[in-house]
Amino acid sequence: MKKQPEITEKTRQSFINVFCELYCQKPIEKITVQEISNKSGYNRSTFYQYFTDVYDLLSHVENEILDYIRGKLKHTEQGEIKPIELLLLFEEKGASLNALLGDYGNFRFIEKLKSEFFSEEQTYCFPQDHSVTPYLLEFHISTSVSLLRLWQQRQKDLPPDQLISLIEMLFTSGISSVKKNS
Repeated sequence: MKKQPEITEKTRQSFINVFCELYCQKPIEKITVQEISNKSGYNRSTFYQYFTDVYDLLSHVENEILDYIRGKLKHTEQGEIKPIELLLLFEEKGASLNALLGDYGNFRFIEKLKSEFFSEEQTYCFPQDHSVTPYLLEFHISTSVSLLRLWQQRQKDLPPDQLISLIEMLFTSGISSVKKNS
């Protein structure tokens, strides 16, 4: 008997949600299939119908985010990657990103995330073939991701438009401009 697609997706999403919740609280090495299954309300055997292990589930969550980003970037004009795109990503994929970028997240995923937002085609506004370009790129994306991560951790204590204005002001005028406007 074939399962209904909506039930299958609901079950898979339940495993993903529980995993992300746990991954925010502890390192992946401390998360077990049994724990995910129990908290999801399913048997371990059901988990194994969807994922081979906890690392496969992590890979699935990472790839889902990266595929989502690729889809969004397809519809964005070249060179127009702005903090608002990152903000929308955090809004739409918040729980997964909180886990992946949280205290127990993996540096490898952050590097993948950076490369998605700043591929070769999206760096035309930076000096080409200049020794400081990699540093400018790193500063730009790392700062954006860090500020958006902090925003999530602080329960979105600033309105989105104020956060975006702050990020853009920091990039264009630096910290001293924020001090002057306070």
